[in-house]
Amino acid sequence: MNIVYLINFLLILTACNHSRATKPPQEMTLNSNPTQNFYDFSIAGLDNNKSINMRDYRGKKILLVNVASKCGFTSQYSDLQKLHELHSNDVQVIGVPCNQFMGQEPGTNSEIAQFCQKNYNVTFPLTDKIRVRGDDQHPIYQWLTNKNFNGLDDFSVSWNFNKFLIDENGKLINHFGSNVKPLSEELLNAINS
Repeated sequence: MNIVYLINFLLILTACNHSRATKPPQEMTLNSNPTQNFYDFSIAGLDNNKSINMRDYRGKKILLVNVASKCGFTSQYSDLQKLHELHSNDVQVIGVPCNQFMGQEPGTNSEIAQFCQKNYNVTFPLTDKIRVRGDDQHPIYQWLTNKNFNGLDDFSVSWNFNKFLIDENGKLINHFGSNVKPLSEELLNAINS
């Protein structure tokens, strides 16, 4: 086992154990079990702070997308909404606001919700604004980006509108960069496979 990996793992574990005592119960933290089930995770919702539980979507695919309101890819909200409307029986779209890429999601939860409704009529769930990489990375993104947890590969969230596709059984099956459009043949084929 790589010593750097072990030290990083222990730091994550220590931070998660510390955060269990201080975080609200609706937010599941990553634990030391590399096979932790994706359905154990939840994220606070954007507009009502109600928890979005991944287990509620068991049996359908889930597409998690880190979103931003002031990005060159922001227009993908339109296709994400169309994907939600046309394929909601097969895939649950979840938008994850993040302000880590050149401050392109600076708004409050209320401002983000208003922007999405006014400009794109978004009806798919949006989470609270979180960190998807680096310090204080949300546990669900720790799982999504680390092969030791997700079982598929190591991934880097390089910009806004990266997409993670989870299958009907809670297994990560694909990661798509920002340039892959929500209604692209590549993404739709992955959803329909």
